[in-house]
Amino acid sequence: MAADLGELQAFLAVARAGGFREAGRVAGASASGLSEAVRRLETRLGVRLLHRTTRSVRPTEAGERLLERLGPALGEVEAAMDVVNGFRDRPAGTLRLNVPVSAARLVLPAIVPGFLAAYPEIRLEVTAEESFVDVLAAGCDAGIRYDERLEADMIAVPIGPRVQRFATAAAPDYLDRRGRPEHPRELLGHACLRGRFPSGNMPPWEFEREGETVRVDPTGPLVVNVGGAVDLSVEAAVGGAGIVALFEDWLRPYLDSGALEAVLEPWWPSFPGPFLYYSGRRLVPAPLRAFIDFIRRHPAAGRR
Repeated sequence: MAADLGELQAFLAVARAGGFREAGRVAGASASGLSEAVRRLETRLGVRLLHRTTRSVRPTEAGERLLERLGPALGEVEAAMDVVNGFRDRPAGTLRLNVPVSAARLVLPAIVPGFLAAYPEIRLEVTAEESFVDVLAAGCDAGIRYDERLEADMIAVPIGPRVQRFATAAAPDYLDRRGRPEHPRELLGHACLRGRFPSGNMPPWEFEREGETVRVDPTGPLVVNVGGAVDLSVEAAVGGAGIVALFEDWLRPYLDSGALEAVLEPWWPSFPGPFLYYSGRRLVPAPLRAFIDFIRRHPAAGRR
């Protein structure tokens, strides 16, 4: 009852994308072709793998069990095939990265153009999300995360700025109306624009100065999902709705233009920069090795 590799890849693509149309867009294939491949696989196995409705496609219990084993297995197949890349003059293939939205916004733009120019036969696929995922199970070769979210058995390579800061800022007219706080606890009397992670966690704002750490949990008129809706909180702050807290580099253009004014800058906490991480238990694909070598050879690319 040997399954066709293309059928397995089609099932994996559809299950991950949550639909045939989206899977086709990502994979560069037709939705009808993927549907037929999955139908053949289900016929071959004698079991339904996907629940199909007009609104969604999701794995059955049998599909879930197959998915758990299939992702890592196909990753190993791709890694094995990638061995021949070492005999090429230039690496080729697809490099898949899972990164937080902040890395897609603040780290990768300084790196990606140079990397793609240096390796024109490599295709880079980037998934940006805030949920903490198993990069291998998600079909990715590597991820970008901060130190506190790295798994113990992963190899980590510094990427991007090595020191970053969280900043707080507001529109000058808001501060003219409401006053300029001089201590973090004064934020409890201000309209603060908050962010919530996909897990539901809405962490307090943390500040540091001369060895003193202060955490506050302010309230305000707007809460956004960390990641996709962060720009809304920035624009709301520019429009005078309240005080926003975010990466300094994200807010820097608004601070430099005067659209936003720094709030409590002496209290802004710094933290270590992110890392590219990947499994130390499997062969490193040639496109990933090329990316690692590139960021090591070009420390100025997005790092300071």
